[in-house]
Amino acid sequence: MDIFSFITLFGGLAFFLYGMHVMSTGLEKMAGSKLEGLLKKMTDNPFKGLLLGIGITIAIQSSSAMTVMLVGLVNSGIMQIGQTIGVIMGSNIGTTLTAWMLSLIGLESSNVWLNLLKPENFSLIFALVGVILLMMSKKAQKRDIGTIMVGFAVLMFGMKLMSDAVSPLADMPQFSALLTAFQNPILGVLVGAVFTGIIQSSAASVGILQALALTGSISYGMAIPIIMGQNIGTCVTALISSIGVNRNAKKVAIIHISFNLIGTIVCLTLYYLLDAFIHFTFTDAPIGAVGIAAVHSIFNVFTTILLFPFSHYLEKISNAVLRDKQTTKSQAYELLDTRLLATPSVAVIECYNLTEKMALIADEAIKKAASLFTDYKEETINEILQAEDQLDLYEDKIGTFMVKISSNGLSDKDSQTKFKVLHCIGDFERLGDHAVNLIKVAQEIHDKGIEFSNEAKAELNVLVKAIDEIMEITLDCYKNDDLRLASKVEPFEQVIDGLIKEIKSKHVERLGKGDCTIEMGFILSDLLTNYERISDHCSNIAVAVIETKHNSFGTHEYLNSIKNFSNTEFNETFNEYAIKYSI
Repeated sequence: MDIFSFITLFGGLAFFLYGMHVMSTGLEKMAGSKLEGLLKKMTDNPFKGLLLGIGITIAIQSSSAMTVMLVGLVNSGIMQIGQTIGVIMGSNIGTTLTAWMLSLIGLESSNVWLNLLKPENFSLIFALVGVILLMMSKKAQKRDIGTIMVGFAVLMFGMKLMSDAVSPLADMPQFSALLTAFQNPILGVLVGAVFTGIIQSSAASVGILQALALTGSISYGMAIPIIMGQNIGTCVTALISSIGVNRNAKKVAIIHISFNLIGTIVCLTLYYLLDAFIHFTFTDAPIGAVGIAAVHSIFNVFTTILLFPFSHYLEKISNAVLRDKQTTKSQAYELLDTRLLATPSVAVIECYNLTEKMALIADEAIKKAASLFTDYKEETINEILQAEDQLDLYEDKIGTFMVKISSNGLSDKDSQTKFKVLHCIGDFERLGDHAVNLIKVAQEIHDKGIEFSNEAKAELNVLVKAIDEIMEITLDCYKNDDLRLASKVEPFEQVIDGLIKEIKSKHVERLGKGDCTIEMGFILSDLLTNYERISDHCSNIAVAVIETKHNSFGTHEYLNSIKNFSNTEFNETFNEYAIKYSI
């Protein structure tokens, strides 16, 4: 084998790995936020988890990415260990599709239609169509399809280069002598595991084995242990991703390794026991690319069928290997695990889920702050202060995490979600600040032993109800991307502004009559200012929802366009809330 053949071999491997990366990235981007949603739907049923593991791995064409995602989700406390077992088994089956695609490289037939399935006959067409879509299409989804097609063409081209480079090996006696060493099954398993662990891609490892098989020098007896070793080697990615995570996340990697180790031991034992009694005739026969794909699939499907009924024992094995200790800081769940960045769409959705939690925390804090004016409790104050600290933490973590998420790996919908989150987390955090400001007003009233007049209390009661409703509408429109609800917030906010002005005006009237004091006026002003700011932040959030849907963030332009009261829908909503919250 000359130097040119070596260059061709490694160049083909480079094309293969790059094509696989491009294709899996494109597939993952198209799947988008559905990945996270699918993973959560499987929590109640292990069999459903198995099917989803197969489906998601086929969708993103990477069992390694699937495992890293699971480690990150468990480390963030989003999933429990038991929920990942079915997904891991399913991902092992799903990854076998790649081997079947690669087996087309060795297809030989005189049939015209079958010959069209050969990569050299159709991958160039894929490349041409893919490039046209990338260059000509304005829709992101079509460009993603183009990326997938180009990636697939590059992958197949790399596979063809590798098979051409190794074809001269069939005539080399040194290569034949080397292969005799692989008659030892333990060595075969080790070679498959080590090589796959180094390149961290079972698909690439299987592809190289398929290329070598095209020389006709690889027998079934050699290939079977190597294929089983490749399944063990793919666990290296899970091991690496488990560094620096909590104990539960580490157990995901242990379950993955246990599954493949047990499967390898059982299958190899059964194979050689049966061979000793039955004497398989195919053991010394040369294996082709299709045969390797078949063995790869049979091994993973059989192992899954064998171990699926005992999946809970895999969790027990992980618990035995990594015994739980008393909870320490290092064992705490991470708010957002950086491993989720490997699947940007999932990372975006988890950030979005956290902003929903922020919204609920802020809403609860404001309600508790309002309750202090009628039922002053130090316990309630402490709960509000803890909520505000939590909101600060969430804003910092989410903001930092979102900046790290590459927009290149996101669908249009996920990109919209990302920008909506970035535009709203500051408003959610500020709502918590205003809840704290309301505490200060309540403390002043409590410490000085003063209270508002009955008229002022009645007016403030109307305002508090209006604030409760605008918060409810805002949170609903944010959570559900509801443009109808979002359009109600701005006219409602205008009603609240008018209500606050009216309360101030009535206070001045009472002040002139001597029914109220200057001191209470200052306190009332602070209270009304905070409620006004709360409604302003609700308006900001609703506008962000609307502008995100329209892919435009011209907040000031939007507000100016609807505040001229020429908008019929705006006027109807304004009048509805003005009547409902009149004093």
